[in-house]
Formats: sequence, structure tokens, C-alpha cells
Amino acid sequence: RSNPDQIGLLRDGVRRYLQLPADQTVLILHAKVAQKSYGSEKRFFCPPPCVYLTGPGWKLKREQIKARDLGEADFRVCGYMGLDSVGSSHMETQKLSFEEQPDSKEFGCAKALYISDTEKRKHFRLVLKLFFSNGQEIGTFHSKLIKVISKPSQKKQSLKNTDLCISSGSKVSLFNRLRSQTVSTRYLSVEGGAFIASARQWAAFTLHLGEADEHCTRGEFPLREGYIRYGSVVQLICTATGVTLPPLIIRKVTKQYAMLDVDEPISQLHKCAFQFQGSERMYLCLSTEKVIQFQSPSAPRQVAANLSSSPPLTLQVRLGTETVEYTFSDSLACIQHPVSPVPLITVLELTGGGDVAMLEVQGEFFNANLRVWFGDVEAETMYRSPKSLVCVVPDVSAFGSDWRWLRYPITVPLSLIRNDGLIYSSSFTFTYTPEQSFLPALQLLPELTQDSDSLLNSIHQEFTRTNFHLFVQS
Repeated sequence: RSNPDQIGLLRDGVRRYLQLPADQTVLILHAKVAQKSYGSEKRFFCPPPCVYLTGPGWKLKREQIKARDLGEADFRVCGYMGLDSVGSSHMETQKLSFEEQPDSKEFGCAKALYISDTEKRKHFRLVLKLFFSNGQEIGTFHSKLIKVISKPSQKKQSLKNTDLCISSGSKVSLFNRLRSQTVSTRYLSVEGGAFIASARQWAAFTLHLGEADEHCTRGEFPLREGYIRYGSVVQLICTATGVTLPPLIIRKVTKQYAMLDVDEPISQLHKCAFQFQGSERMYLCLSTEKVIQFQSPSAPRQVAANLSSSPPLTLQVRLGTETVEYTFSDSLACIQHPVSPVPLITVLELTGGGDVAMLEVQGEFFNANLRVWFGDVEAETMYRSPKSLVCVVPDVSAFGSDWRWLRYPITVPLSLIRNDGLIYSSSFTFTYTPEQSFLPALQLLPELTQDSDSLLNSIHQEFTRTNFHLFVQS
């Protein structure tokens, strides 16, 4: 545990950070599966892995380094992405060029990554290394596990093999490709609140299964659980922006015809079309960089709709897409070492009670230099393993002198702080909740006399015997 003077300075800095967080976030988007290349061919990952840099801390860091390195005129972030090198002595990497977006995000895309048939492993991770243009290393960041597949299954799917099926609420990506040409690939994305067809950027969409009720008013979409079949009514919601497409009926496509009588479960990389619910011949299509409605020339009563003049979308559904997010802030100190490994909190477990309650923090990439903080209060922390930290829950009195008069729960954010002042925020919070049975007695507090030390002490005991609640902010 740090000495009192250091704690005081650090606590003041944490208070300033909590009031105005200067976070730096690295967001990696990628597919859960990658198709293996054979021989001299290169089957580039589809959709290509994307990286977004978000948060006000990036701009602040650039200004700090510019002020220090006066000769650096064109200061920027640089990156390289490749496959992890497990089982291989050398792996190719691709340089990422980050471009600033209208919403102040920076975007980079690795369009030329592939995995060859010399790789015998069934899973791998992507590795992202980031630097500032002056040579200072930012850190190394990993994707989630990606499964290697030979080729997409073209067989009729069955719910007996649920591994090949997709359930309501899964994340998917959508793309359109002419004659299997990689250069012609267009991805469904969202920009400025509108749907677009982009050659570089793609968005992850949540695919919801809905009720086939055409009488629902606009804005209503009754959701239901289950596996999605062709002929189902679905809704696509962008995970990043929340922008939503109207209810659509998903149709299987065979030889440029949308099959209207097929109800088998959908599968990854099969060609499919989206028919607007309530219409007989209107379909969703991509045209160059625009998302349009296309009217099929086929008669409504036929079992197949002709889509030959407007190629359908291809839906990647098996295992869907993944997002991994790393957030940190070096606003409290001038950090000389890389920010990685960035710890990720996944589970909190509370044990004990009374005067001493212990909290186990479970996750990944922990080390002995990390301390758990409850708001602006450092907790006594013990390192167990790279996946576990244990800390003593601070007494509620540490959050101010007014704890005696509180009649409501106190919620504080949980974060991890490295011993050099680097902050790793999390989406977890901790709530101190007084016993409900004791709350009515608190109404008498304004009438208490100065000889009420014993009652105040009992209040403190109630708070230390509190019910603790842990939850993730939405």
C-alpha cells in the first residue's frame, strides 16, 4: 500500500479524473471465424478487422507530446496488426493508417490479413501494436479467439446441430460481393445516422427475431427468443449507434432468386435477401455506396423472387462478430512504460460482512502492480493470479463525513490503478445500501441532541453491516 502523502496526491488526481475522465479507448472489431487459404490463394478476412481509437485522452496525449517534442509537426498514432505467433516463428503484419472520422474517432482497417493452410491450429488471436509517430510505444492489444474454418457449409441446416445456427440477439455483419471479387466487396455500415455501403468500414448489427404481425404500429417490434429461420421477421440494430432498419423478412437466395417457401435455419456466409415486411416485392439492396429498396419483377404468388438485376446481401451469421474494448488514462502522470497488458474485469464476488467484507475481482491480465479503487478511495489489494485480485471493501465513512445522515444507497465506480498512476476504468460499480428496516429511524436524526454518540455509533454499525450490490452499468 502506498504511503499517506502519495495516497493524498493520487486521490486528488482521481477525483479530477472522475469529474472529467480523459480516457483513451482502443476498440477492435472482428469476425468470430476466419476462412483458411489454400496454396497460393489469399482469402482475406471478411469482414476485415477494424480498429477505432476513441476518447478525449488521445487528443490530450498528442498535445502533451507535441509540447515536449517541438520538432514533431505531424504527430499521429501508428499501428501494426497480425496473427499471434503461437506455433510459428514469423507472422506477417499489416501496417494500419488511422484516419480521423467526423465524430472525432480515428479508424484503421487491416484488409489484407489471411491465414494459410500451413497453419494447423484451430483458433488464433489478432495482435495489435500501437505506437506514437515519435517512436513511443503505446501498447499491445489482443482480439478475442477466432475460429479457423475450411469453407462455409452449403448443406441444409438443422436445429439438431445448433452450433451452425444463430439465435435471436446475435451479432452479425452484412456484405455484398460481385462474382467473388474481393475488390467489389461492400459492407453495410452506419454513418451520420444513415445506412451506407462502405468498401472499408463495417458495422456489427444485433439480429433480433420478431413476431410476424403486420398490424404493429410504427416503432413497435415484439421480440421473441429462438433460432432464426428463413421466412422469419427480423430487425437489424447497429450496436454502435442504435440506428435501426424497419422489420424485414429474411429469404434464402439460390442462383439470384429469393426462395419464398424455404424455412430452414439460416447459416453463415449463405446468400440471403431481406424483404420489407408488408410488401410483396420490395427488397433491401446495396448500390455502389447507397442502401436502396429494390423491387423484384417477379409476380407475388411465385415461390421465388428474381433478384438478378440487384445482387443480394451475403450474411455472415455463424458465430457472428466480436468486439473487444481496452480503456485506460494516463492523465495523472507521465507514463514511461506501455499501457499493456490492459486488465479486463469480468466478474465480481463479494464475501464476508460485518466490519470486514472482501471483494474478489476476476478477469484477465492482472498483475501485482494493480490496486482496486472504489471511486476516489484506494482499497487494500492482494494479488492472487493473472485472473484474480482480492481487496478489502472500504468502510462507507471513507466517502465523506456526511455518511451518518445518508438515507439512500451510495454507488461508486470501480477501477484499477497501476502503481505509476495509470488508470484502467471499468463498467462495474459498487453500491453501499443501508438496511431497509433501519431507514425509518433515520427520520429522527434532525431532532437528536449532542448526547447521541451511542445512536450514531449504531448507525455506523448498520452501514458496515450493509447489503452490498454489484452490477454493470448499461
